[in-house]
Amino acid sequence: MASRAYNIPNLLTYARILAVPLIVVCFFLEGRLQSSDFARWTALTIFVVASITDYLDGYLARIWNQTSNIGKMLDPIADKLLIASVLLLMAADGTIAGWSLWAAITILCREILVSGLREYLAALKVSVPVTQIAKWKTTAQMFALAFLLAGPAGDKVLPYVEFGLATHIGIALLWIAAILTIYTGYDYFRAGAKHMVD
Repeated sequence: MASRAYNIPNLLTYARILAVPLIVVCFFLEGRLQSSDFARWTALTIFVVASITDYLDGYLARIWNQTSNIGKMLDPIADKLLIASVLLLMAADGTIAGWSLWAAITILCREILVSGLREYLAALKVSVPVTQIAKWKTTAQMFALAFLLAGPAGDKVLPYVEFGLATHIGIALLWIAAILTIYTGYDYFRAGAKHMVD
């Protein structure tokens, strides 16, 4: 059991959980919330590496036949911790503001609701498979958060674009992810609804 807990796929999942406080610390290097260019590029690097581990841990677990109960439990938790922490950080920082906060709230609410649904259905020995659209949603979400983490620092990479291209791409992708979130959330609840009726 110990060897399964410390296999490579699980270590990648643990690393993704560890990435969460590291990303947050990048914005508090001076003891207060500050989004310097250095903080943003460092946080973006950590986030990209963590996002890659999200793909690798499941892939390696399957091809090496190293799936484990702790991995199945922690993998979705690690994903939600990473997404929620970056969304909250970007909202606190002001990168996500105004109407765009609704997109972030939609994504957060869906993550919580679907987690509750999966936990309930797991107790009934019912599994809800991940759909292809849900994978597209996750991809859009990860790219959105990457662009938003770059934010003003990323905008400076394209000095001739006055309106901040990196931030605007991030916000646009965030809304796309939110729309897909609503659709996939409805899809999951429709699939699980027949198991929730007595």
